[in-house]
Amino acid sequence: MIRSVIFVCLGNICRSPLADGIANKYSLDKGLNLVVDSAGTGDWHVGENPCENSIKVAHKNGVDISNLVSRQVKKTDFEKYDLVVALDDKNLSDLNALGAKNLVKLGDYGYDGADVPDPYFFNGFEGFDKVYDMIQTCVINLIDENIK
Repeated sequence: MIRSVIFVCLGNICRSPLADGIANKYSLDKGLNLVVDSAGTGDWHVGENPCENSIKVAHKNGVDISNLVSRQVKKTDFEKYDLVVALDDKNLSDLNALGAKNLVKLGDYGYDGADVPDPYFFNGFEGFDKVYDMIQTCVINLIDENIK
């Protein structure tokens, strides 16, 4: 059973904040005592809020991520969190190289190990809807399999 989880993508402004927000809301709705956070492997967006489209798609689904602030993952996170969740293979590889323990890939929880794609590579807002749906399915499955 896990008590804390950190979701990690590249810049921590679109995918991992969505996972963070979804996991927090689901945990609160289910009365679970789960500590949730998110971070990025890169430092390009440190100190920024999630991107506008991620905030919009989250809000559309009843999740508020507007107050999250991007940060870069630290080695101390691997001791602090019971589970480190990579959003794609590249981040999985980078986290592994940094020495992450209890490392999993989010797509293994409902999408046969698929990467959660960066929504910027889709055309328009539709990509954010698709990514949100994928993240929501996988986050709920991850929590249900590891906490309940």
